[in-house]
Amino acid sequence: MLHIAVCDDETNIGAKLERSLIDILSKLNIKYEIDVFFSGVEFIKAMETGSHFDLIFLDIEFTQNEINGVEVGRHIRNVHKNHLASIVYISWENKYAMQLFDIQPLNFLVKPLQYEKIDEVIRKFLTIAGFMSGEFTYKAGHNSFKVLIRDIVYIESNDRKLILHLSGGKKEDFYGSLKTAYEEQLKKFDFLFIHNSYVVNYDYISALKIDQVILLDGVTSLPISKHRKNDVRAHYYMILKRRAV
Repeated sequence: MLHIAVCDDETNIGAKLERSLIDILSKLNIKYEIDVFFSGVEFIKAMETGSHFDLIFLDIEFTQNEINGVEVGRHIRNVHKNHLASIVYISWENKYAMQLFDIQPLNFLVKPLQYEKIDEVIRKFLTIAGFMSGEFTYKAGHNSFKVLIRDIVYIESNDRKLILHLSGGKKEDFYGSLKTAYEEQLKKFDFLFIHNSYVVNYDYISALKIDQVILLDGVTSLPISKHRKNDVRAHYYMILKRRAV
């Protein structure tokens, strides 16, 4: 479970950020809890009563009589001795680099917040924290097996059997649901659900065509179903754009 705090006294900014986080994390199939605070004092009180957060989105400029986000960050690091929580600062101005140096924030977002930038920060955090690396697990008979996610080229569904096509040409098969495998294990790792019979790893695609994808071997092509065509293309270019940042 990922525990996130959003701390911003501009309610519209906090609400927009929360909606973006819910959308991004839901698409990545990450379990989460989000707490929203409207002042640095409120946030500090929550920490002092035992609240724990893995990722904190923290505004720098609060109201005139409020402690600022830099002070809140130093309180997290120096008073609570918490150097594990990742802090992402948000501000209307990009002028605080030296003040934030000793706090070691994960990133800095400039308002108005852009969905693509929030998505980039979330994926960076998830990768560093280990949420975006791992293994695919499956059962064959009474035995359990696992393979590295990065080694899966694509998964094929044939009747009730799933076939793992792995890098190097190796194959493994087991009984299961392609939709379940995608939703529960592969969705957050940039896999494309292109057809009722195929889920493919973006990293092994060399070309996207109207009705098929071509894999890096230059020989294998997998069909894109008509009803998934628009979603596949949108998902593909979303990944391409994000990785180009």
